Amino acid sequence: MVPDFSESDLQQIRDAIAEAEKQTSGEIRVHIDKRCFGNPVKKAIRIFNSLNMHDTKYRNAVLIYVATQNHKLAIIGDEGINAHVPEHFWDDERELMISFFKQSKYVQGLREGIAMVGQQMKLTYPFEEGDVNELDNDITLG
Repeated sequence: MVPDFSESDLQQIRDAIAEAEKQTSGEIRVHIDKRCFGNPVKKAIRIFNSLNMHDTKYRNAVLIYVATQNHKLAIIGDEGINAHVPEHFWDDERELMISFFKQSKYVQGLREGIAMVGQQMKLTYPFEEGDVNELDNDITLG
């Protein structure tokens, strides 16, 4: 079953982003499409660029891209965070989220994935005093 995200669902995802970002200077965004025609990684890169996610101080932004009807998922990290994550981190992250999605637990999967990204970001980019939220936590929809 393909989810339609309620306002409550979207708020839970925004809250997960805010909670994860309390521990790091990194930035996390989520983009949800109904369909993705073609490669989800290429689509996620286009969205990452269109949202100017590369314009962060440490180049440590992450985009989680989900196409619900096509069951596609991509996670894009900017060069700052990519330089510091373990080799298979993004693949492991994807698999964790997919395990929830297969159970139709889309919000929980996104919340768990966001938390995992936040924990990884905290290792290299811990929260700094006076940190400014460089990218809003709103979810973009396609």
